[in-house]
Amino acid sequence: MNQLRVIFYTNISVSIFLFLSSLIILEAKNDNFIRFPPGKMVFPPNKRSDSDPQQVHISLMGKDHMRVSWSTNEHFHTQSIVEYGIRPNEYNVTATGEYTSYRYFFYSSGKIHHVTIGPLEPATTYYYRCGGSGPEFSFRTPPAAFPLQFVVVGDLGQTEWTASTLKHIDSKNYDVLLLPGDLSYADTHQPLWDSFGRLVEPYASRRPWMVTQGNHEVETIPIIFPHPFKAYNARWPMPYLQSASTSNLYYSFEIAGSHVIMLGSYTDFDSDSDQFKWLAADLAGIDRVKTPWVFALVHAPWYNTNLAHRGEGESMRKALEELLYKARVDVVFAGHVHAYERFTRIYDNKAESCGPMYVTIGDGGNREGLALAFENPPSPLSLFREASFGHGRLNVVNETHAHWSWHRNNDLDSVEADHLWFQSLSTTTNCCHQNSQSPSSSTTHNDEL
Repeated sequence: MNQLRVIFYTNISVSIFLFLSSLIILEAKNDNFIRFPPGKMVFPPNKRSDSDPQQVHISLMGKDHMRVSWSTNEHFHTQSIVEYGIRPNEYNVTATGEYTSYRYFFYSSGKIHHVTIGPLEPATTYYYRCGGSGPEFSFRTPPAAFPLQFVVVGDLGQTEWTASTLKHIDSKNYDVLLLPGDLSYADTHQPLWDSFGRLVEPYASRRPWMVTQGNHEVETIPIIFPHPFKAYNARWPMPYLQSASTSNLYYSFEIAGSHVIMLGSYTDFDSDSDQFKWLAADLAGIDRVKTPWVFALVHAPWYNTNLAHRGEGESMRKALEELLYKARVDVVFAGHVHAYERFTRIYDNKAESCGPMYVTIGDGGNREGLALAFENPPSPLSLFREASFGHGRLNVVNETHAHWSWHRNNDLDSVEADHLWFQSLSTTTNCCHQNSQSPSSSTTHNDEL
């Protein structure tokens, strides 16, 4: 009976999803930008027992801890425990956590478990099991010192292009994945959160995924369901308390000499907001001697020459850009626009050698397709732009230099289409010693920053 009920509700959700998708397609015909046809949707089934864990993923929790998250059927009593060790099938430590759940109209999430494990050794492979049964998983902790490699990918969704992007990401080693919003594209159709969790589990269970929210995570319906981020906050809690934030929608973390700030495009950010005050305090607390690199992620881009989503990040830019500039943030990554674009270092719409480099990377594989149309002639601030699916790799080599590369999805191959070396602003003489109250006199246009 329970299985029939799940099938019934799933069919209703999929029917509504297809209907609304048709409306989105009709609406897109009136947009002033063109989207390339997306790949087919991918819905991985649950092949495990209802009592076994599924949708397993991990995230960083402070200096030497990891949060393990997974889901189980609500009708089975499954303990919120993780057993782990450094050898396969030998678990000498057990950690206990808690579970939560939520309802969205007729949909029930089941039990969503969260367990923090540690302390853990850096650069070490751990084997673990969730809930006392089911398959064994493993992950490798990030290193304690440079080099450190991030994967950056936004607007993933769950299409054939998404599957291709994930395979390309997995083809080379990395330490942490950063996702600037738009995860499942469930858009109120909650079973799509489950299928997304199953799709990314082979990757998100082996490396920590650090995410922030996008517009597709909001999932409100005026009057009927006015509660934003219900599924996102329940399924993907991030270490916001560890960075003195009061919201899962914005937080920061440090890893191997790098400070990473995850900002919220869809919560208040003006000068009177909690996010603004938190960001100012967070930036002021960074020791650039111990932590020479600072990166920020946001969903709606502050700089964008694509015709899609023009100006949607402008109010946030006006509110927060000066804080990032004065703190000498090295790079700001964004999603939302379904294309890739890399800008020079910028402050206040001008090339500025001591400002952040801006990168839009909302090309993970979403169901809406690519945004093909860019403004012409191109802005001199935009150094590389292309509407293709893909992902980025940020290799922080040492205290002074990092390498950025963007890898285009090209059928079976991942092609490195854009790359550059750049220097940390904390070690750039004219930036680290200059009074940060005013822009520097020099500008930067080169592909090596």
